[in-house]
Amino acid sequence: MTVTDQAQRRTPKEAKTSSVFKKVVMAVSGIVMLLYLVAHVVGNLKVFAGRESFNSYSEWIRTVGEPAVPHQTVLTIVRIVLLVAVIAHFWAAVSLWRQAKRARPQAYVTKKSVAQSYASRTMRWGGVIVLLFIVWHILDLTVGAVNPDGGDTTPYDRLVASFSNPFITAFYVLALILLGMHLRHGIWSATQTLGQSNRRRERTVNAFALVFSTVLIAGFLIVPFSVLFGLVD
Repeated sequence: MTVTDQAQRRTPKEAKTSSVFKKVVMAVSGIVMLLYLVAHVVGNLKVFAGRESFNSYSEWIRTVGEPAVPHQTVLTIVRIVLLVAVIAHFWAAVSLWRQAKRARPQAYVTKKSVAQSYASRTMRWGGVIVLLFIVWHILDLTVGAVNPDGGDTTPYDRLVASFSNPFITAFYVLALILLGMHLRHGIWSATQTLGQSNRRRERTVNAFALVFSTVLIAGFLIVPFSVLFGLVD
């Protein structure tokens, strides 16, 4: 008697439909997180306007919508949407990886590394490191639980205290570089999934993904480097 699991009993059409759905989930959740990153980097750059301006901005995002809605309502909604996007993105990524592994139980004798970009090959582990970094980032700069100055300080003071430490800054830089690689490949993959790219547009999409992710990550990196080298204190 032969026993097959549910994945093995699926018809090729069902498996393809499932794969397409998961890729769409990855693309849409990735876009949600990307929009948040754009808004986040704009907020980070307010540190160059000074302590008062940065702290005022940090307070403003908690009071958006008042008095029509209670304190932090909008911010809480944004956080819930982001959490759902992160969970959906992680679920789709793991599920697609497992699906691909089941479809190809035996590893290739030779790997065609030329056909795969470095970013593509490291998407999985890069994504895990970025996820761990997000947890650290929240505990450090949002909650202050692991911040050198603690949580009973202003957002500006926590930022300066954290990035004055070269080891924390080095970890931040490493995570952001991996995030940039993840974004470059993710933007390209999302355009493919959502049908916004083809062979004629491939070079343009690749160039846009590279430039966009580079500029975005540079915007994030300029803050810790400015603190580390004393331009912001």
